[in-house]
Amino acid sequence: MPELRAQLLAAFEVEHRDHVEAVRRALTHPAEADLREIFRRVHSLKGAARAVDLAAIEDLAHRLEERLAEVMEAGAGLSAQMVDLIHVGLDAIEAQAAAERQGQPPPDPTAAIQALAGRAAAPEAAPAAPASAPVPAEAGPPGEKAPEYVRVDAELGLRLSEAMHQLSADLLAEEALVEVVQRLQRDGRTLERLWGEVRVRGAGREGPHVQAFEAGLRSLTRELSALAQRHARASWAVGQSAAALRSQVDEVALTPAENLLGDLARMTRDIAREQGVEVEVRFEGLEVRAERRVLQALRDPIIHLLRNAISHGAEPADVRERAGKPSRLQVGLRARARGGRLEVRVFDDGPGPDLAKIEAAAVARHLMPPRRRGDPPRAADEILALAFEPGVSVTASVDRISGRGMGLSAVNQTLLALGGSVRLTHRDPVGAEVILSAPLSAARQTLVILRAGDALFALPSFGVRSLLRLSGADLEIVEGVPSARIQTDGSDIVTPVLPLRALLDDLPLAPPDPAAAIPAALLVRGDRRLLVAVDAVEDVRELTVQSLQDSRAYPGLSAGAALLDDDQPVLVLSAEALVERWLRNARRLSASALGLAPPQASESRSARTILVADDSITTRTLEKSILEAQGYRVVLAVDGVDALNTLRSGGVVIDAVVADIEMPRMDGFSLLQAIKADAGLAELPVILMTSRDDPQDVRRGLDLGAEAYITKQKFDQRELLATISRVL
Repeated sequence: MPELRAQLLAAFEVEHRDHVEAVRRALTHPAEADLREIFRRVHSLKGAARAVDLAAIEDLAHRLEERLAEVMEAGAGLSAQMVDLIHVGLDAIEAQAAAERQGQPPPDPTAAIQALAGRAAAPEAAPAAPASAPVPAEAGPPGEKAPEYVRVDAELGLRLSEAMHQLSADLLAEEALVEVVQRLQRDGRTLERLWGEVRVRGAGREGPHVQAFEAGLRSLTRELSALAQRHARASWAVGQSAAALRSQVDEVALTPAENLLGDLARMTRDIAREQGVEVEVRFEGLEVRAERRVLQALRDPIIHLLRNAISHGAEPADVRERAGKPSRLQVGLRARARGGRLEVRVFDDGPGPDLAKIEAAAVARHLMPPRRRGDPPRAADEILALAFEPGVSVTASVDRISGRGMGLSAVNQTLLALGGSVRLTHRDPVGAEVILSAPLSAARQTLVILRAGDALFALPSFGVRSLLRLSGADLEIVEGVPSARIQTDGSDIVTPVLPLRALLDDLPLAPPDPAAAIPAALLVRGDRRLLVAVDAVEDVRELTVQSLQDSRAYPGLSAGAALLDDDQPVLVLSAEALVERWLRNARRLSASALGLAPPQASESRSARTILVADDSITTRTLEKSILEAQGYRVVLAVDGVDALNTLRSGGVVIDAVVADIEMPRMDGFSLLQAIKADAGLAELPVILMTSRDDPQDVRRGLDLGAEAYITKQKFDQRELLATISRVL
């Protein structure tokens, strides 16, 4: 525990400096300061302080939060007095952090807390150090981020070193080819000279010059052929070595989620104890590995969600008893890796989201018009999405845990900055669940490169459900909005078609050209779908995505930038944010104007389709009989290759896959890996059902992303049916 405490404090040291410096930079130009961003920074700082039990810093940040909330609610800008007061709070926070870092008794924060509470005059800020004052060793140059240390397993370090040496050897081998090329160039010049002499002298075909030329030409041809083969082998070796090195570097960069999130279970119990709530905390899947900076960025949002779970999930004991719930509130976190993404679910078994209160709060903040008598109910996903809007809160009072409606907005902004998404849902059978999705690595991402006008843009592949080519003649105008009827998830859905540039630049919609062929990307957010039309789909590439320091280019929509091979920059857009922009613009229209089909209840949906992949005809027949008896449609595949071809053909919409492991051509593990690596299939549930019950095989299947692992030795058709029902 002391070692974990030291790691947490080291992480807090970096994080709190980042927040404090960002707020101070914003305060240098108060008239232009983004109050919401300052509030988010202070809110995150409060959560981080609570996670490491720094109560004084938490209290100071809480007081700062209250003052900033008052300014935002009043709609006023930052006055000079308020700027001074914020600096007083930041000074007191830094003094507390410095004392903790140096192992000294912290100074008394009472004066600063009283000033922030409005009960005393603000104490004078500490005088600035003179220009000649030495900079503390741990601070570094102004604006420079403190170094971050990562513990690396010795075996990983050894493999990384070996991969680096192999790449160096392959590069040297390729450099050796340069000497061969230079020699061949000299031979070529010699042949040119010989040919010139032949032409000048007019020698016959049998002359010595002609014979020498022909011999040299044959030799040059042979060497060029050999050179081409050597170059192909060398290039392949360099590519393989570079890929191996990148894989090892990625493995070093990834760390178990336990390292940064494991302590939050204790924090959750502490918060519940302070609030007088009896709670049972369950954390699962923290062995999953992700990039450290991704986990660090998710830490504050997860802290906020766990606190929300206690605040909004707590119910009187008699209410829980009447509902048949356990006496204690169940709060949990479940992490897993799927298709190159880290998915974290924070859940509770409380009353669940109150749709009526969320809708009322959104109407009060003019985020949607009030419903008139006779209007149909709004879709649940549309209302739940509004919970992430600033100021939308269902809590009547404000305390340390919740109440201002800014926390979920900050969670949403953090996930968008990561190129991720967040979604609030009702948990089955009771309660609430928030699903966070972010890339395992914030750097390397598979991108779909799109051309719109003269500009290139990119979308992360996980945000694109499919790429389509539409005909202008197939488009229809649905109350002024170009729309197309497409088949997805087993249903025909009327989906709006919006040009990317019109969406980015708020341009008016032009009527579609009936003769045009329109490339489009299908984006999905919850039950909402949007077809983004472009001029061309250029490529799908894995590139390094870098964060943008200047977010003035399409603020709220950009998720970073990447460089193509020719050093041309391309802006990476957030698919979730694009759909959200459309929904925001469309909220003032009726549901029919959106061109969106209303979400269908699961009871009214047509029968689900299961793909069964097994090389045993007996097993296939048995599973087909069991599933069809329960009303499922069944598609059969004889091995992994057959199954993958069926999935990628698009001829039938598959809802889940049940696969054996031991199959010819492509086994179940390889099939599972291929499905989870395909952006269009990654969300598809896969159940492995096999005779291999070795714990290592079970672990491997689950690590690769299988939703369940059933052994045939203990086969019970009820277990298979229950598992399929659960994953669907």
